[in-house]
Amino acid sequence: MRVLDRYIGTSVLLSILITLVILVVLVGFVTLMDELGSVGKGDYTTADVFYYVLLILPRRAYEVFPMAVLLGSLVGLGGLANNSELVAMRAAGVSLARIIVSVLKAGVLAMLVVMVIGEAIAPNTEQYAERMRASKMSQQITMKSKYGFWARDGSSFVNIRQILPGSQLKDIYIYEFSGQRELLVSTHADFAQYQDGHWLLRGINQTRFLADRVESRTLDEATWDSLLNPDILNVVVVRPTMLPVWGLYQYIAFMRENGQEATTYEVAFWSKVIMPLITLVMVFLAVPFVFGVLRSVGIGQRIFAGSLMGLAFFLLNKVLGHMAVVYSLNPLFAAAVPGLLFLALGFWFVRRVH
Repeated sequence: MRVLDRYIGTSVLLSILITLVILVVLVGFVTLMDELGSVGKGDYTTADVFYYVLLILPRRAYEVFPMAVLLGSLVGLGGLANNSELVAMRAAGVSLARIIVSVLKAGVLAMLVVMVIGEAIAPNTEQYAERMRASKMSQQITMKSKYGFWARDGSSFVNIRQILPGSQLKDIYIYEFSGQRELLVSTHADFAQYQDGHWLLRGINQTRFLADRVESRTLDEATWDSLLNPDILNVVVVRPTMLPVWGLYQYIAFMRENGQEATTYEVAFWSKVIMPLITLVMVFLAVPFVFGVLRSVGIGQRIFAGSLMGLAFFLLNKVLGHMAVVYSLNPLFAAAVPGLLFLALGFWFVRRVH
């Protein structure tokens, strides 16, 4: 049986890999064509576009992985069916359940791959890509460190300790320097909100360094006309797609503690938790399809059927995710329903095959 597991697993995994590469190349090409329209903004060059697209490909691979698994499994098992190898296995006494187990073992390896991509690779590469793109286009020198976000704003340097959704900042330090690099003014604000083309600071403590003395003052609020573009801050606001599961869990707890709505992040959290299981569901679904309705069709028809099912899963997943945010549905329910529906569909086809 180990020989059987290796043979089926190799066929399925190789087909999944080839399908994933093709899908990622197609998605990457579309992204590249769209991104080339931004060339010339600031210091953003064609070379930067290629580098940016290359860095975000891991997330694109993570997004299309369920479809790649379904298509690859259909193609791999379909090749075995076309060569009558599955029929020979059944004639030799191998049950449908045993073939499903062999396929699911390959699915476990695919599940581990998607976990590595989604948790270790994609979040880091995409965050770096977005910061690089934003800094190139805005022509501002920026850096994110353990002490917050740093940016150069003309002759000033800005340190922002917390960046919140909706162009809101907390714990902001502004250091203004002269042309001779002498510190002129140090300002700390508790909170900032971007509105009407400028920043409104609140809870301000300001210190001026004069030639013979130091002056301090406190203000309730004041406007801050800065070249710092809110768009560049948005790339360091924690996006659900850029965080691993543990990071999402921590950020959800942080938002709840601050009385903020966290449904978007909760949906993303449960989607990432369930994603490995979705991989197994897609592999499982391919088996009864190949033994049933797609048993005697060509590879083109299998790809077409798999594409339709994968697209249906993708759209259903997106629609339920948005509905959870708009209509306050349970995030776990919204994330789990597409997978459960496809799992039920797989069991129904297995019963029909039997």
